Amino acid sequence: QVQLVESGGGLVQAGGSLRLSCAGSGSTFSIYSIGWYRQAPGKQRERVATMTSGGSINYADSVKGRLTISRDNAKNTQYLQMNSMQPEDTAVYYCTASRVNTYWGQGTQVTVSS
Repeated sequence: QVQLVESGGGLVQAGGSLRLSCAGSGSTFSIYSIGWYRQAPGKQRERVATMTSGGSINYADSVKGRLTISRDNAKNTQYLQMNSMQPEDTAVYYCTASRVNTYWGQGTQVTVSS
């Protein structure tokens, strides 16, 4: 069982940056694959970035070169660094941890103004 708590969302102007954090507890964080997903108003939830326990990373085409996923296993925390943000990045962002089951955070709102 893993509990995940996101932080770092907010309002940012187009071209700006934000860093989301997701603190995990309840299990050995390093054995989990991690990820970030987002859901914009009226749209389906989509995968943003994932990282395996071994460090392999995969990004959605729409965020390549702008968003970076990372993890600090010593702190049981994963991050999503978002640069050159665009209005279409506006969404609720969720972090995940997966092994046999997938655990979700509660979500954090990110709004990018034009």
